[in-house]
Amino acid sequence: MLRLVKTLPDLSAALRIVLGITGASGVIYGIRLAEELSKSGCQLTTIISDAAKIVIAAEISDGLRRLAKTGPILSEHDLGAAISSGSTKFDASIICPCSMKSLSAIANGFAYNLICRNVDVAIKEHRKVVLVIRETPLSEIHLENMIKLARLGVTIMPACPGFYHKPTSIDELVNHLVGKIMDSVGIETALYKRWSD
Repeated sequence: MLRLVKTLPDLSAALRIVLGITGASGVIYGIRLAEELSKSGCQLTTIISDAAKIVIAAEISDGLRRLAKTGPILSEHDLGAAISSGSTKFDASIICPCSMKSLSAIANGFAYNLICRNVDVAIKEHRKVVLVIRETPLSEIHLENMIKLARLGVTIMPACPGFYHKPTSIDELVNHLVGKIMDSVGIETALYKRWSD
């Protein structure tokens, strides 16, 4: 007798993540996140804006070399890339760091480059979106854009590392935030010490 067996999805399959790095200070967060996502086995595609390249050169001398080891890197101008279409399957889009220009473009549906277009696609397809914003102080315009996106289900994560784990280096501060971002998209990490009684 022939018995039909329902095949369940392979839950261990690698998540497909799109990471945008924009021209805000704090590109170390994006670089470390790319390294950790790649190390976790994710299928990672990174998009770097022109402004981000300038900031990377100013803040992390070997930043582009480090990113090149994590997977494919696309230009913000590559609007013909597969990840600009809703028919392309990916699980989550993260912008880290996210400039206020990118935040504004996304909040207002202005998909002028591949980073903003990819997030626009993720929002319309109801996929996970995390924006790691990097600006201070925040104007009412910035806050209104964040509220607008949060109401659509976008995770707004300011680049605010915690101190309860008693960090002793910049790396530990960076790892704390990177770990929180990975938590938000459901990727196991032991990058930081979690709060406990």
